Amino acid sequence: MDAHALSRRRLLRGALAAGAAAAAGPWATLALGGTARPTDPRLVVVVLRGGMDGLWTVPAVGDPDFAAARGQLAEYPAAPLPLAGPFALHPGFERLHAAWKDKELLVVHAAGLPYRDRSHFDAQNVLEGGGERPYQLPTGWVGRALAAGGQPGLALSTAVPLLMRGPKPVDTWAPSTLPEPNADLVARLGRLYANDPALATALTRAQGLRADMPAGAGNPMMPPAMGGKMASGSLPGLTQKAVEFLRQPRGPQFVMLEQGGWDSHANLANEKSAFLNNLAQLDTSLGLLREQLSAPAANGLWGRTVVLVVTEFGREVAINGTRGTDHGTGGAAFVLGGAVRGGQVLADWPGLAPKDRYEGRDLRITTDLRAVAKAVLADHMRVPRAALDKDVFPGTASLELPELVRA
Repeated sequence: MDAHALSRRRLLRGALAAGAAAAAGPWATLALGGTARPTDPRLVVVVLRGGMDGLWTVPAVGDPDFAAARGQLAEYPAAPLPLAGPFALHPGFERLHAAWKDKELLVVHAAGLPYRDRSHFDAQNVLEGGGERPYQLPTGWVGRALAAGGQPGLALSTAVPLLMRGPKPVDTWAPSTLPEPNADLVARLGRLYANDPALATALTRAQGLRADMPAGAGNPMMPPAMGGKMASGSLPGLTQKAVEFLRQPRGPQFVMLEQGGWDSHANLANEKSAFLNNLAQLDTSLGLLREQLSAPAANGLWGRTVVLVVTEFGREVAINGTRGTDHGTGGAAFVLGGAVRGGQVLADWPGLAPKDRYEGRDLRITTDLRAVAKAVLADHMRVPRAALDKDVFPGTASLELPELVRA
């Protein structure tokens, strides 16, 4: 590419970031996807980076070895919220528990990946790539599913995460403090890119997505001047934008959100810990998705939506010397939505006694997270099984897929 073409492409990105988009923040489109029909199913994947402690968020309070295994981490500021069997939810998950009571939440426990070596970077690569070992696959399982099903995707991120990379381009969006461009600037850009099909298409798509956003779009629960945990770059703020895009007539069918900071080496139970702040943001975000996609104006969208919440690994069972937990293997995941066969915990529970733990320290993995994701893609997103076995999750043809979604 010559220097002139490169400078033009940089200018387009800057213009899009300057505001060729929706009211609460401009587009930063790096690649272009298609659009979904209003009646199509939707999938939202939420990646929690840092290794969420599944036994802290979904305690097995009825396991006879739970209290001895967890020590101080078996004590909660309020009673855990009951689920099925020996399991409960952290008391901070009030909105998530409301979804459970309405049979719109399925919890997966003792779940994880083929990877076992406890590196954040390698485990996240396996989680997003969908393979069996780090850096085995250069693209992500959602990206490959998008190509197999011909469906449009959107990542709420400054760049396309590995999970969404594949043969088919996707859109990205990230908040910006830059002002919106005026109509004259956008018109000038249109003339500038008239003879460049790629750039002209990018600008046209950004303008179309912006036009689809209803005037004054936003959550009445979230005031315009959002601060703190509700800021536009926080998980609730990004979730609000995801809701607005999902509700557009030409919105995406796959959406990815991500949240960092789930590492919990110290002070896990401290009321001011980063972990508990993240937990509160996650509960708020999942509540926003449920409440706003269930609203009358969403035209039944929640009933066609599945939200998959995953993390790269769990933590060690025992508390460490700084009142936290160190990197482990088995953990928990959530499957939420109006299309979900909720009110159940999917777990082949291995137990928490030292003899039952992986390497004597971790919750043993008995459910492959790839089987969970694959089941959602097959039964909800209608990705062909042959493509799932060969391209999306290669090497997983023998995995038994759980029934997670309604027929």
